[in-house]
Amino acid sequence: MKGCSVAALCVVAICTLFSGCTSIGPGTVSRDRLDYSSAVGDSWKQQMLLNLVKLRYGDAPVFLDVGQIVAGYSFPRSFGAAAAVNQTDGTPVITSSVGLTAGATFNDSPTVTYTPMSGERFARSLMTPIPPSVILNIIQAGNPVEEVFRTSVQSVNGIDNRRVGRLFVRRANPEFYALLPNLERLQSSGDIGMRLQPGAGEPKLQMIFRPRTAAAEESARRNVAQLLGLDPEAREYQVTYGTVASHDREIALLTRSIYEILVDIASYISVPEAHVAEKRVRPTTEGDIGPGGAIAPLIRVANSAEPPADAFVAVPYQGYWFFIDNRDIPSKQIFSSIMFLFTFVETRSNEAAPILTIPTTR
Repeated sequence: MKGCSVAALCVVAICTLFSGCTSIGPGTVSRDRLDYSSAVGDSWKQQMLLNLVKLRYGDAPVFLDVGQIVAGYSFPRSFGAAAAVNQTDGTPVITSSVGLTAGATFNDSPTVTYTPMSGERFARSLMTPIPPSVILNIIQAGNPVEEVFRTSVQSVNGIDNRRVGRLFVRRANPEFYALLPNLERLQSSGDIGMRLQPGAGEPKLQMIFRPRTAAAEESARRNVAQLLGLDPEAREYQVTYGTVASHDREIALLTRSIYEILVDIASYISVPEAHVAEKRVRPTTEGDIGPGGAIAPLIRVANSAEPPADAFVAVPYQGYWFFIDNRDIPSKQIFSSIMFLFTFVETRSNEAAPILTIPTTR
């Protein structure tokens, strides 16, 4: 009966092994969240850059939103045991046979849903100018005035920023670039802020300058007032949406829409000379001229025939690679800011999301 005892012990051991297995779900949470977050972030950057390149080439951009990610795991286990004991009649000889089977499989089957960003609601959000309150909130949060104004503001009290159309690129007024360093100096010193003034209707947005400032900041404030045609003695100015201010205590901001921002950023992309010669795309326009000379491009997107070695983001298009160098900090910051601004676009519709039924096994 010794063989039967060994078989029984093996069966008990296998049963203990399988019954003692804990759930595999909790251990995957920290790993999956990081992996999927990184994958979604990288694909979002690549999608944004690809759509900017498409706009540069006159192609239609397409945006897909990751709707749901369901990571499904299963770990089916099976085991079997069989034992037989035969005793010959009339003799003490005992023969036995033992059979053991065990099996386990691991299945990882993630389900990802994609939702196209389309429809009237999305188009209207793309074409609607960003409210001036959002622009000032972004500046108040610490984003540089030069970056915010160059990307998101078309004009201030009639002073025009660079304008990009379908068939033209018009340079900014030199006064626009003279305004930015003065505003940035006031921002860095903390001598400029914003306030919502409650009223009978909607709250009024105001830009506030501190009453007591250092000599350098006071000079910057007066330069701003002179350039914008404001009352130099005032410390509070009403901010409205528009092209031209109605009086000398008002700042009229003509803001851009998300679509206008994307078109402007796309115009800076460097394209291959071969594509220009083949008339696939128009050549890159020359940069703007400010009071101090040439103005640096807002963003640098290079191209190469081979995949770049060290890229912050890179996408292939029409036989070439377009990329932002990982060592180009200003371009990386601008690109990230554009992605952040894009989150202000309302992409959700009233349609119900698809219902996913995920079978579970253990």
